[in-house]
Amino acid sequence: MNDSLEERLVKHVVYANWAIFVLASSVGLYLTPAPFAMGIICGGLITVVNFHLLSRTLQSALDPRPGAGNGAVVGKYYLRFLVSGALILALLVFKIVHPIGLFVGLSVVVAGILMALILELKYVFSKEAR
Repeated sequence: MNDSLEERLVKHVVYANWAIFVLASSVGLYLTPAPFAMGIICGGLITVVNFHLLSRTLQSALDPRPGAGNGAVVGKYYLRFLVSGALILALLVFKIVHPIGLFVGLSVVVAGILMALILELKYVFSKEAR
């Protein structure tokens, strides 16, 4: 099984996102007060689900079959953006979460992308060393 670079990167990012989310949430639940831990969990869920939906939207947009055009892709992007913003605003306004915990949770996808990049670089360099 020889996956392309893009397929490997997407797999690594998806697995890294969920692994970092579970790790950060577990550590948060164990070591921090409830509002901070809820911030990590809510922020992580918002970004991981948003990333997953973005991936699905882009895959359907790049499908050669007729259907969703650029307008639908842009519309879905802005809808996701507005829903995410409204969720974040509600979490902060109603003081459901701690702002720094939310920031940590919202950083899950960035950390997942960095982790995937490191894994891919490791794979490429180990393949070249052979």
